[in-house]
Order: sequence, then C-alpha cells, then structure tokens
Amino acid sequence: MKDFWNERYSVTEFVYGKNPNAYLKEKLTKFKPGTILFPAEGEGRNAVFAAALGWKVSAFDTSTEGRKKALSLAKEQNIEIEYHTEELNEIGYKTAQFDAIALIFTHFPPEIRKEYFQHFNTYLKKDGIIIFEGFSKKHIEYQKINPDVGGPKNMEMLFSVQELKDDFANFDFMEFCETEVELDEGLFHKGKGSVIHFVAKKKGSTD
Repeated sequence: MKDFWNERYSVTEFVYGKNPNAYLKEKLTKFKPGTILFPAEGEGRNAVFAAALGWKVSAFDTSTEGRKKALSLAKEQNIEIEYHTEELNEIGYKTAQFDAIALIFTHFPPEIRKEYFQHFNTYLKKDGIIIFEGFSKKHIEYQKINPDVGGPKNMEMLFSVQELKDDFANFDFMEFCETEVELDEGLFHKGKGSVIHFVAKKKGSTD
C-alpha cells in the first residue's frame, strides 16, 4: 500500500484537492482548538485546515510523497504541522496526548484496523472527541455506477454501523448516521457515495 500511495501522490496536483473535507470543516469549527491527530493524512488538506484554526496538529501516513505535499501546503499557508511517516508503534504518541482525532477516510486494512483504533483510544484524553467520515459497505454499489467516486474496492475495508459502534464502545455518540453524500474532492472522490459520519466523545479512563 505504501508504494500505491506514493505513486498516487507523486503527481504535481493535489489528487484530493487542497480544501478540507466538508464534514470535518463543519464539525471541527464547533470545538475549542487543542491538540489533534490526523491518521492516514495523505496530502495534508485536513491537517493544514485544522492548524489554520489554531489546533496543534500531528499527522502520520506511510507515504513520503504525501508528507512532502502536506508540508508544502502548510508552508504555502505559513503554518506548521508535525507529520510522521514511521509505523504507528514507532512514532511514540503518548497516552492521553490528544484532545481530538480526525478519522477522515482512514480505511486501514482489516488485519490492523482494530489494533489501530485501540491505539487511538489510548492516545485520546477523557472527554476527547473523534470526528469520523468513512465509506460504508453500501458504497460498493455506488462504485459500480461511478468508479470516479473512489474508495476501497475491498468490502472488508469498508465500514458498517455495527462494527464502528463495537470498535468505539467506550464513546458517547453525539451524532451518528449512514448517509449518501455528493463528493467533490480532487480527482478521486467525485460523485455520490455512501458514508458513515459520527462525532463521539470518549468516556471513562484513558486506558
């Protein structure tokens, strides 16, 4: 997957655009800025948006080409973000380090997804928030009609409502819905798709 994303991000243009994801933009502005993590951040559009709002941003992705473009975009807007390309367990994020985590189209392979979600739970402070948008399993049908809408073609990398509620069982969902959206994000997210949105607050301890 690292080679796939490096190849995709190696072109001059920003393949998912420079503007932030619409759902993230709508929700993040409702919270007081603090520390935020952007996993699988790609070319940096969402991380740079958050930093411009005053958030202290950390991001990671396996793609070195994505990191180059993210840092270029940040420089263009005269702001700073921290961006890692190591494996997650090598970065050294700390327990309760973040006030928020943004999971925007973070479709990890199924063999590591649960482990990564558990790590994110640990990194998030009590009462910290997660803002989530990801393609649902229904999205496969939308891809058949319009391949340009993008998203994983492997059903196991798509999300179901029940899986997400199980994975984030120690969260209070402030909102949660599976819905159809019209995407206009660069070259590879264009047209109608099926997504799951949620905003959730962590409850309990930081363990």
